[in-house]
Amino acid sequence: MPVRVEAVLERKLSLVLPHLNERQRRVLLAAEAQSLGRGGISLVARAAKVSRPSIHGGLRELGEPPQSPEGRARRPGGGRKRLREKDPTLVAALESLVDPDTRGDPMSPLRWTCKSTRELAATLTRQGHPVSHRVVGELLREADYNLQANAKRLEGAEHPDRDAQFRYINEMVKSFLAEGLPVVSVDAKKKELVGPFKNGGREWQPKGEPEVVRVHDFPDPKLGKAIPYGIYDVGRNAGWVTVGRDHDTAGFAVACLRRWWQAVGVAVYPRADRLLICADGGGSNGYRVRLWRVELQRLASETGLQVTVCHLPPGTSKWNKIEHRLFSHISLNWRGRPLVSHEVIVELIGATTSRQGLHIQAELDTGLYPTQVEVTDEQMAAVHVTPHVFHGEWNYTIAPEGEV
Repeated sequence: MPVRVEAVLERKLSLVLPHLNERQRRVLLAAEAQSLGRGGISLVARAAKVSRPSIHGGLRELGEPPQSPEGRARRPGGGRKRLREKDPTLVAALESLVDPDTRGDPMSPLRWTCKSTRELAATLTRQGHPVSHRVVGELLREADYNLQANAKRLEGAEHPDRDAQFRYINEMVKSFLAEGLPVVSVDAKKKELVGPFKNGGREWQPKGEPEVVRVHDFPDPKLGKAIPYGIYDVGRNAGWVTVGRDHDTAGFAVACLRRWWQAVGVAVYPRADRLLICADGGGSNGYRVRLWRVELQRLASETGLQVTVCHLPPGTSKWNKIEHRLFSHISLNWRGRPLVSHEVIVELIGATTSRQGLHIQAELDTGLYPTQVEVTDEQMAAVHVTPHVFHGEWNYTIAPEGEV
């Protein structure tokens, strides 16, 4: 109950006190404390964020004759001087510690420490500016500082042709879609621990009955991890996800494309003779991965498709359509749900939808995809690849065997 009384009192005082002068505030707070009885002074001091001596002064003033509202609230020169008045260099010293332009200075006393208010107060005190951590917090807020987390915005070095490559990809996508040809965005979602482990987010549960999971995230050697590899059909707003159990290799990536084409693609694109794949520049489907091109050659020869690949420029993986058209919805759908088995993961992915009409098919792949597979120069020479004029390392077409 005292907690609720304090909250109500704090709300009331925050509305009234700004309209009163200093003496009126003291008298009001003293009257509130007196009406609350034992413990009232401490309660009001916390609610109003004032010192106890101020309330004691108000209690003394309650016993004095009332003064005219137009009278002075305090005697000339009365009251405690603000620290910034007693120490004119305090604010400048504080800002020199927290200014982003100086935090990289090797001579800064806080170069290798966190900038908590207590650490700042201790450093200022050592520099000859005695101050409490509460006052430091007030000064920071007055100077328009607040607590902020790191913001993920830096993408590394920007390639000079980054924007040009995005325009090239956009034109390729529009051209394929205009002809009714399949365009897919592909990528591997981050690996997920399989078992009763904590999964980010929350879901509705009976009160006091949360889903119980393990305290430590040590992988279960029997269950291992799940590797969801996604294929997003841009023209149909449809997804396909293969959940692997072994390794995220180029062999696994192309096997997922093969499964999608055999189960979905050949049925919805019966007349297609070309396929456009938009992929990241790195990972199992990176433009430098030799096995990726060898496996795509096999896919092209098996399906009779000319496979065109356009890679996103370096450092732009988050711009891949599959990230915000497919994977984001999957993460929302299984938030707060422990991924206790591969089958559960497949079911959760397959049940994912969006208000824009997204639907996803998912299946489990129990195949083995060994790492460090050597690709010989002879195998690379057998790939019927035609680099495009613009950045042929990023944009190329692989033709089926027997085609020029």
